[in-house]
Amino acid sequence: MWKYILKRVILAIVTIFIIIAITFFTMNAVPGGPFQKEKAPDPAVQKQLEERFHLDKPVWEQFLIYLGNIFQGDFGISLKTGRNISQTIFDSFSISAILGGTSIVVALVLGLFFGCLAAIKRNSWVDRVIIFFSTLFVAVPSFVLATILLLVFCLLLAWLPVWTPTPTPVNYILPVIALALYPMSYIIRLTKSSMLDVLGQDYIRTARAKGVSEGKIIFKHALKNALTPIITYIGPLTAYTLVGSMVVETIFTIGGLGSKFVDGITNRDYPMIMGTTIFLAILIVVFTLISDLLYKVVDPRVKFD
Repeated sequence: MWKYILKRVILAIVTIFIIIAITFFTMNAVPGGPFQKEKAPDPAVQKQLEERFHLDKPVWEQFLIYLGNIFQGDFGISLKTGRNISQTIFDSFSISAILGGTSIVVALVLGLFFGCLAAIKRNSWVDRVIIFFSTLFVAVPSFVLATILLLVFCLLLAWLPVWTPTPTPVNYILPVIALALYPMSYIIRLTKSSMLDVLGQDYIRTARAKGVSEGKIIFKHALKNALTPIITYIGPLTAYTLVGSMVVETIFTIGGLGSKFVDGITNRDYPMIMGTTIFLAILIVVFTLISDLLYKVVDPRVKFD
């Protein structure tokens, strides 16, 4: 097992390095520069700015300097705001973490519940309604759903407030719904198919023959063994929530990490783009690794190569 963990950690480090390289060289290949505006700045001022941020050096040398700073835990400072990027990331991520974490919990809880219900009520009207709506929500992108929710519930009906500088739990309702519906629908389908497979096993029929209650069969025996594909989806679910939150945060004008990432792209703020990309990449890789290792906890029969 330790050999497997070491191999995965090395692979994660290589993955993060590749992400850094691709993002850095791609952004530097885009025409223009971070200090170029409609009104051209004074050449002397622009030269000083480029020297300050090492933009006057060859791209490969800029990349090596940036890697050296990363190893020291320094993401640099924003080219637009002058603020420390590490501080900006962690301040903004507190909002994104609440939004993303709540969305993941809602998606998992409701997805498992409705998936089990659809499996238990197979071929009934309950099953058909659940599958219909899960298919519908899978087909609707989060940014479309977020826009519809904002227009209907905030502007037309005025049932819920738009995002405020000091957010309350009510402000999180619509963004959480927009982020949670797609993964919830996917989990419903995964849970239903996995539960149907488990409920057809011999040990389930034996438990029923011995008079074990249906609730105990479902939640103690069947659901535990049906969780493997759900655990597989935890890594991609985290990735979807983090990436999807960028668009959702922009639509709802939430000052989270996703908004800072979008602003960095708009302003060609290279250090901010790199910092947020690396931070999100590390989170995704770590959660994917955790989901792989959770196999052993759920099913002790799993052997790591």
